[in-house]
Amino acid sequence: IRFFTDLFTNDGSMLHLLAADHTFLNESLAKHYGIGGVQGPAWRRVTGVGPQGRGGILTMASVLAKQSGAARTSPILRGNWIYETLLGEHLPKPPANVPLLPEAVPAGLTARQLIEQHSSDPQCAKCHRRIDPYGFALEQYDAIGRLRKENLDTRTRLADGSSIDGLAGLQQYLLQQRKDDFLRQFCRKLLGYSLGRAVQLSDEPLLQEIEQQLAGQGARFSVAVQTIVQSQQFREIRGRQMASN
Repeated sequence: IRFFTDLFTNDGSMLHLLAADHTFLNESLAKHYGIGGVQGPAWRRVTGVGPQGRGGILTMASVLAKQSGAARTSPILRGNWIYETLLGEHLPKPPANVPLLPEAVPAGLTARQLIEQHSSDPQCAKCHRRIDPYGFALEQYDAIGRLRKENLDTRTRLADGSSIDGLAGLQQYLLQQRKDDFLRQFCRKLLGYSLGRAVQLSDEPLLQEIEQQLAGQGARFSVAVQTIVQSQQFREIRGRQMASN
């Protein structure tokens, strides 16, 4: 909440969501992250955390833990969250009778090897090849978002053929090849929240206008807000509600 509040109130770039070099910590969370020099229960903005594997929502323990299993990481859940929530992509329905993965990783396997075995079925592969690589890139974080002490293989190849390695490679890919997709998805979510309804086909020109404005102004949050609140869709919300009453 503090990260988003800081972004909005200081009119930061939406791209900081992916790769900011700061985060908000108190002593407890700093210890969880392995970052020294933070004492006491009060929250504070800490900069220069990129080299320590933090900064942006991809590295937040809350996000990483929510997209994990109870006892292990889940590259599938983490990859799907990036694919659908951050990039706005949609997967086809999974085939019937897909076997469930065990909650605990069998002895002698890593979570990645377990997923790769599961995804080797051609029926499963058509979806997993789109999402799993994103999750493999985050395998340097354990199930509750701590950096692992052991070195795991985070090199992977995405469905479009791009090769990435770990968090840094994933961030670079999202900020370069998928920047427009990320910004469009963020604006779509922001517009839907602002209008209090699902985004419709008739809203596409407004989304395009927001994207054009962002392109020339550093993707600052205020640009998107201003374009939305000045739009006909937003200005006529109250009139429609009063008319229906």
